[in-house]
Amino acid sequence: MITQEKRSTVVRYWFEKAEESMASARREFEAGSLSFAMNRLYYAAFYAVSALLMAHKLSFKKHSGVRAAFHQRFIKPGLLERKWGRLYDQLFEDRQEGDYLVFISFEPDYVSTRLDQCAQFLEHIRPLLPSISEE
Repeated sequence: MITQEKRSTVVRYWFEKAEESMASARREFEAGSLSFAMNRLYYAAFYAVSALLMAHKLSFKKHSGVRAAFHQRFIKPGLLERKWGRLYDQLFEDRQEGDYLVFISFEPDYVSTRLDQCAQFLEHIRPLLPSISEE
């Protein structure tokens, strides 16, 4: 059984990883490494959602479990707007394509837009994390 203090530590850890991944995505974008930037954007969102789920006593071993729980617990009930669920899904798909498809490339404008959207995504997750928003 995980204590509330330990849970708060894990929530902070995951959200810090989300912020680090955002910073990494920006660096990769500025360096012109667009596929790597897309990878880091997905992980920024993934870590933020993992923090959110952990704050609600949920954790999953697979990306599909995180994705499904995010939609079930936060998008469908309206705690977060549907556009954030669609963004998460698109980042997941982009990461899959960028990591596993041969000759895939992303346009700079597309990645730039996703950078802005993912930063907003993290800012919408932050208030739902009591151990983060109280700092």
